[in-house]
Amino acid sequence: MTLRLFTSIQRSPCLAVTRVARLSGGRSIPLRDLPLLAVLVAIHHQDGDEFHALLIGAGYAMFGTPEGPWNMTARLERKLGARLKVDAVIETNPPRAEAALAKKRESVAKDVYQNSVILASVEEFREKVNSGDAKEPRAIFVATPPLFRGGLQPINNLEIKLNQLFPNAAIFLEKPVATGVPYEQSVGDAKEVGRLLATKHKAPVGIGYVLRYLKAVQEMKRIIEDNNLTVMATNARFVTAYELAIKTEWWNKSIMQGPIIEQGTHICDLARYFGGEVDIETVCAHALEAHEKPGQLSKKNFDESVIPDDLRIPRATSASWKYESGAVGTMLHATALHGVDYAIELEVYADGYQLILSDPFGTPALHIRKPGSDVIEVHPTPGDDPYFTEIDRFIDTIENGPNPQILSTYEDAARTYELTWAIRNSSEESTRRTDEKRKRKAGGA
Repeated sequence: MTLRLFTSIQRSPCLAVTRVARLSGGRSIPLRDLPLLAVLVAIHHQDGDEFHALLIGAGYAMFGTPEGPWNMTARLERKLGARLKVDAVIETNPPRAEAALAKKRESVAKDVYQNSVILASVEEFREKVNSGDAKEPRAIFVATPPLFRGGLQPINNLEIKLNQLFPNAAIFLEKPVATGVPYEQSVGDAKEVGRLLATKHKAPVGIGYVLRYLKAVQEMKRIIEDNNLTVMATNARFVTAYELAIKTEWWNKSIMQGPIIEQGTHICDLARYFGGEVDIETVCAHALEAHEKPGQLSKKNFDESVIPDDLRIPRATSASWKYESGAVGTMLHATALHGVDYAIELEVYADGYQLILSDPFGTPALHIRKPGSDVIEVHPTPGDDPYFTEIDRFIDTIENGPNPQILSTYEDAARTYELTWAIRNSSEESTRRTDEKRKRKAGGA
């Protein structure tokens, strides 16, 4: 039935939509419950204009994971349908890329990946384009570990290479922009990369700070703008469910630089989206470390003993700062929950208004208290897929489509990266002071 439906979609999208509706009995069908490409091709135009893409990275963010909604290729397929042609996947671990492509080639999206090749470097793909064995890419999608990008050195200057080799290709990169050390150099390099892309690259560049694209977030922005409000304070919370987090590199802050920089960056960025630029010198943070009694976790599904104690991630981090506007911000990140769902909220306060975004990765909702009433209005937005909205707006920016919009530029994302490093540095300094105080007390005893 899936193949017949796909064929009918290619011939007549309108009839295919009707047929899908009949199959569902008139009910709304979640995308995850239908053959993905069939639905997307049905609801998007098919004008024969092939969209050639280069993928860099074949991990969870690119091809999906049971841990969350991340799956860049699924959204590309939904947006572009049969127009999408993935010419190559750049991956240093070929078996991982082979496994991902094998699954795709068994799906209704098989034509998208029919001619995809696996290469070790972007230079190899440039050679294929030069020789006529591959098309010039319209866009490049990057979901590699940030350790290998965001810098100016040969080991991490991916963006610089892309600008030199493919100056006319749009670039979409997952967050964060980098996870380099030493932090002063890494932050400075990321800012310089942003400047170079803004001034030299000839096509759009976007960063995957996906929460900005939520319907609830955009409604919060609208309320603030329509009522001419000035944000007074933000309060962010990002609490992780850790049972499925089994990659030891995530738990080792010498590799991915810890949960604030790699994960909490989402909520820090969203706080900046509403509060504006942060006065970095005002950042103050404290951390609950792995060796402290409240930081003992009972549901870890990996062997943390292989990670030295001083390199284990903090279990909780709280931070506060002032925005350049004078407003204040606070943030809590914790690795604490069991199960699957995270606990994430952002509160934004302005004169007379309380705006709360809840459950942005699950069923997002906007909670509003406004002048004239103490009652909090709750506006759920079920089915909102900001990952698709993000890709949809990015492609429309490339193609002059109906909804062109990039909400996170590289330069802006580099400033979020700077904030997360400031939080980590402040918390580690606080931990050093606390440990020294404890040692002095123990010695005095």
